[in-house]
Amino acid sequence: MRHYLLHGLAYLLALSSAALLATEIRADEGLEVRIGYLAWEPERGPLLSNVIPEPEDAGLRGAELAITDSNSTGRFLKHHYQLDANPSPTPEALLARARALHEQGLRLFVVNAPAEQVLQLADALPDSLLLNAGSPADELRGEQCRANLLHSLPNRAMLADALAQFLAMRRWQRWLLVTGHTPDDLAYAAALRRAAGRFGAKIVEEKPWTFDNDQRRSAQAEMPLFTQASEYDVVLVADERGDFGEYLPYNTWYPRPVAGTQGLTPTGWHKTVETYGAAQLQKRFEALAGRWMNDRDFAAWLAVRSIASAVTRLKSVDAGAIRTLALSSELPLDGFKGRKLSYRDWDGQLRQPIPLVHPRALVSTSPQDGFLHPVSELDSLGFDRPESTCRRFATTD
Repeated sequence: MRHYLLHGLAYLLALSSAALLATEIRADEGLEVRIGYLAWEPERGPLLSNVIPEPEDAGLRGAELAITDSNSTGRFLKHHYQLDANPSPTPEALLARARALHEQGLRLFVVNAPAEQVLQLADALPDSLLLNAGSPADELRGEQCRANLLHSLPNRAMLADALAQFLAMRRWQRWLLVTGHTPDDLAYAAALRRAAGRFGAKIVEEKPWTFDNDQRRSAQAEMPLFTQASEYDVVLVADERGDFGEYLPYNTWYPRPVAGTQGLTPTGWHKTVETYGAAQLQKRFEALAGRWMNDRDFAAWLAVRSIASAVTRLKSVDAGAIRTLALSSELPLDGFKGRKLSYRDWDGQLRQPIPLVHPRALVSTSPQDGFLHPVSELDSLGFDRPESTCRRFATTD
C-alpha cells in the first residue's frame, strides 16, 4: 500500500511539474496583441475660408502613442502590442485591407473613417471587435448600431448636449442657429435642435448659409446683416468643414458670443486640457508627433488603451471576451478627464466628460454641476438608455 501511495504522489508531482513547466513556457512566449488601424479620409474639397486643415495623420499618431504606452506596462506581463497601420486611398482599398488583415488572424481594429465605411467594415467583420475613433455620426449609436462596434469618439448628440448644458447655466437660452449645407453640417444642426429641446432653449431663427463668395474680403460687410434677427443670446453655428463659421465671431448683428463648430466649441480633446495628468499625455504626444493632440488622436489613443486594459485583465486577445469586459463596469479605463470612463451597454458609446474650449483656453467641462442622473451624470450627455434607438446591441450574432 505504501508503495502505491508513493507512486501516486510521484505521479502527481510529475503532473504538477509538467503543468508548471508548460505555464512557464507560455509565459516565456508571451502574448502577442495585434491591432489593426483602418483609416480613410475623403477629400474635403475647396474651402471658402483659410481654416487650418486637419493633420493628415490625425488619429494614427494617437494610436501609435497608445501602443507605446501599452508596451511600457505590458512588458511586465510579457504582453507585446503591435499596430498594423493601414491608411487607405479609397473605400474599396480600405475594405480589401481589412479583409486581408482578418485573414491573417486579426480580430481587433481601430477605425478612423466616415460612418458609411464604418458600417461596411463592421458588417464585413462580424466576428471582430471594431472601435470607432473617427465618426461622430449619431446613427452609428442609434438605428444603425452594430453589436461588434464600440465608439471612443463622442457623437454629435454628446457634443451638443455638453454645449447646451453650459448655455443653460449661463441662461443664454435664445439661440440663432446658422447652418452650412453639407450632410455633416445638417447632422450637427439636428443635434443642436435636439439639445435645445432637452435643456429648454429656444431657437429664435434658423438661417442656412448659402453664400459662396470669399468671406475673407466680405465677412465684415455681410455677416452683420446676415445675422440680423429677433434678439438672441448666442449664435450657434453648424459648419464642420469650416467654410464660413470662422468669420462669425465679432461680426454678428448683436454683440453676442458664437458657439458650436466655431467659437466656443465642445470637443473630445484639446491642447488646453491639462488637469488630472493630461499635461503629461499632451507632452508625450507632442514629442512623438511634433504637434498638438486633437480629438481624433485622443479617440484612437483611448480605443487602443481600451483594448490593452481588457487584455491585461483577461490575459487574452479574444474579441468577444474583450467586448464583454468593455461593456461591463469592470474595465479599468483612465482617460485623464477626472472620471472613470466606461462604455454604455446599450449602444457602445464611451461615457466621458466633454471640454468646452476656444482656440487658446479651456472654458468649462460638461456635464455641468446640477445636471443629475440616477446612474451616471455622464449619461446626461447624448442618448440615454430610454432614448436609444439601438436594437442590435444587446447580443452578438
